[in-house]
Amino acid sequence: MELLFLAILMVLMAGALASGFPVAFALPGSAIITILLAAGSGYIFAGDVDAFFSQGGPSNWLSAGVTNFRGIYWEVERDTLIAIPLFVFMGIMLQRSKIAEDLLISMAQLFGPIRGGLGISVVFVGALLAATTGIVGATVVAMGLISLPAMMRNNYSNWLSTGTIAASGTLGQIIPPSIVLIILADQLSNAVDQAGAQRAAMYKESTGEFSMPSEFGVTSTSAGDMFMGALVPGLVLVGLYMLFIFVMAFWRKDIAPPVPFDGEYDRRFAAKVLIALVPPLALIFVVLGSIIAGVATVNQAGAIGAAGALVMASYRLYEGEKGAYYPAVVSGVSVLAIMILSTNFDINVRAINTTTDAVVVFIASIAVIGFIIGIGWSGYRALKIDNTMKAVLMDTAKTTSLVFIILLGAAMLTSAFRAFGGEHLVRDFLHGLPGGFWTQFIIVMVVIFVLGFFLDFIEIAVVVVPIVAPILLADPSANITAVWLGVMIGLNIQTSFLTPPFGFALFYLRGVAPPAVKTIQMYKGVIPFISLQILALVIVGNYPAMVNYLPTRISLLSETAPPPKNPRLQACVQDYISQRFDTDGDTIRAAIAKAQGLDTGNLPRGIQRDLSKALDLAGKSFDAKSEAAARSEDVQAEAVAYQPVQREVGVILSDIADIAEELKLVSRDLDRLQRNNPDRVDQIQSMVEQVADLEQRKAAAEALVPDSWDKQHKDFLKLLAEEKKAYNAFRRTVDNAYGPVVELIATIEGGDALSALRAEIDGLSGVIQGGDAEAAQEAIKAMESRLGGIANAGDVRSALSKARRALRTRGSSEPNPEKAMEELGKTLAALDEETVWRKEASGTLLSGLVEYEAAIRDTIGLRQLDRFPREIALQVASCRSDHKDISLHF
Repeated sequence: MELLFLAILMVLMAGALASGFPVAFALPGSAIITILLAAGSGYIFAGDVDAFFSQGGPSNWLSAGVTNFRGIYWEVERDTLIAIPLFVFMGIMLQRSKIAEDLLISMAQLFGPIRGGLGISVVFVGALLAATTGIVGATVVAMGLISLPAMMRNNYSNWLSTGTIAASGTLGQIIPPSIVLIILADQLSNAVDQAGAQRAAMYKESTGEFSMPSEFGVTSTSAGDMFMGALVPGLVLVGLYMLFIFVMAFWRKDIAPPVPFDGEYDRRFAAKVLIALVPPLALIFVVLGSIIAGVATVNQAGAIGAAGALVMASYRLYEGEKGAYYPAVVSGVSVLAIMILSTNFDINVRAINTTTDAVVVFIASIAVIGFIIGIGWSGYRALKIDNTMKAVLMDTAKTTSLVFIILLGAAMLTSAFRAFGGEHLVRDFLHGLPGGFWTQFIIVMVVIFVLGFFLDFIEIAVVVVPIVAPILLADPSANITAVWLGVMIGLNIQTSFLTPPFGFALFYLRGVAPPAVKTIQMYKGVIPFISLQILALVIVGNYPAMVNYLPTRISLLSETAPPPKNPRLQACVQDYISQRFDTDGDTIRAAIAKAQGLDTGNLPRGIQRDLSKALDLAGKSFDAKSEAAARSEDVQAEAVAYQPVQREVGVILSDIADIAEELKLVSRDLDRLQRNNPDRVDQIQSMVEQVADLEQRKAAAEALVPDSWDKQHKDFLKLLAEEKKAYNAFRRTVDNAYGPVVELIATIEGGDALSALRAEIDGLSGVIQGGDAEAAQEAIKAMESRLGGIANAGDVRSALSKARRALRTRGSSEPNPEKAMEELGKTLAALDEETVWRKEASGTLLSGLVEYEAAIRDTIGLRQLDRFPREIALQVASCRSDHKDISLHF
């Protein structure tokens, strides 16, 4: 019965959407009606309102959508969607300020004289508008009103003109900043949590271990990662569009002839192009550049973009009037002043210690006030001129409200879908397909593409993604990243604006196109561009580094970059060290041998022993790496025979789990029916037979598992355990080989600082003998703190703390200044001893140790560094950009 109500849910939703009923009400309405129907049917036919739900009951699922929505978006940490109204405001404000018109006219005059140039200019402007406004409707309408008549006048083919305009207008869905990418990032963050739980359960079932290593976890995403991941694919799509127009223009010379420019390419024209081009480019650079540089989060970048759009609109709306650029100049100068000051000074009101500090804070305050005046001035202009501000705010509120209402409705629909077992049904269907992950992925992409013919991008993003994304992300054989999946879905969803009969870009263009342009010509025109979008999907699908590299690179080079010891990075770190051992092994061995020849006779015996052990371990690190590589080769050799059996058995075990789940549900319903309606003998007998059939099917499936599987699986797990043990041994070897060297260098270099404290420590005798025990304790405690900042000054600090404890008052005991003075003498003796050998080592040993440390730092010592050196970070980012199969561990 659950399947019946699942079908009713889908039919209701499809019917409501097809009839033109508002999406915001069609989604939750379908869910509520279906849940109430199932509850009523259960009460009437089974005497239990919960009877026809896979789990839970109507009260659980009616509230689940809203509860999940609140649980997700009422958390302070989940602020992803705050960026939506900011970027919407930015886009609408730029659209109202007619920036698009200036760009289109200038670019058409610039590119027009070359064959196909007018079409290329439309694509170029579409890309710029995508990175600023990101609003498909506004972009298509603006280009349709300005460029389409010009293209028709200059004998451009109608199908090429309309196709170019419609396709260029949709670039805002994939080129950041994009509302689609923000919504996808939000939906995928939930999917990652679910996929991670599924993968952990798979790992536990396979290995018996309760904790899954973090390197096998699902890689999450954020709106910033989505923006960076989509940047290169978006530019690839722009390049494909331009290349297509250019090739078509030369292949069929009558469809895109050159358009001569009547004016002259002089300074005035160059100034006009710069005025039209530089502000949008500057805004793009500031918004995306702040995210890439790690200066701003996506939300902060949205606020920057909104403020920048307001300033740009103010001078564009006031164009031709005296002082049109005054607010922009005031704002720009203020921002420049703040940037210069913050770069060269620490601007902190609480840390004003000098006259310079006070002057800097004063100038910065003036700059902030100037910026506020510039923004306020721009806002006042936008409010007074054609009531632009009010119109923009109204449109922003409407668009944002629509998005959030749809998100709430989609949360309720997804809950209803799960209530009737829809998620299990989809998972079973996808897992049952031959060909593994890639078959599943292609099927999902095809479904999304077909849905694009009928649904808008928001419905697809909030309804389909929560259902299929956890299934795809959980698969360890592909081990895809969430950002790659999101960009692939985003590229696919983009086609929904072009695909007939409900492609919204076609509707927008049809509304402004003259009657001479036939609808069938528009349909014909978008087909090549839809094909190019599919080609872009194929390219990005085959080269995941196009998506993954930039977010990974930014992460590894940021101020909050994970250290080289991060478990998720170990595979790439080990690959890098292995490569360096192969290429520079002789040089590293020579450095180790040279260090072993250093004179360490003046070192304390314990430190001398630690250094000798560290140098021995450095030499053994090559053997440890070879041993780990040999264990990896054993695993790969055995995997040739093991993996096919693993996949076959995995399908069987999945079938067994599905049958067991169905058996559990039928048994539950049978038990409920026997208790509540024992008089329904025929129905009870039918369900008893169904239980017997399921048990028989389960036994038959279990019989398909090869008898040798348990032994083969255990043997392979043993190989994996040996490989893990070998790599852990290698990591311990290199860590213990590098740590003592760095510690000894810091110890020797701290000799001067330790020596400089001698006079002050000796001066503590006067405080101790002064009679004020509490003051003496405070002075000694402060000195202990200073000693704590010097490497390996523990013996001196420990002796000094004994002096402080001798001055304590405990119970009946009184402070003992004599004992304190005795301990102070021991402290000075320990300090002198430390100072002597450190000074000697500084002259005879330090330079050799520093040279050795530099030679092994980025190989043997790499894991101990706080962050990756830039060159190594780039190599690790490249390594992490490809998807790696980890299914052998599951």
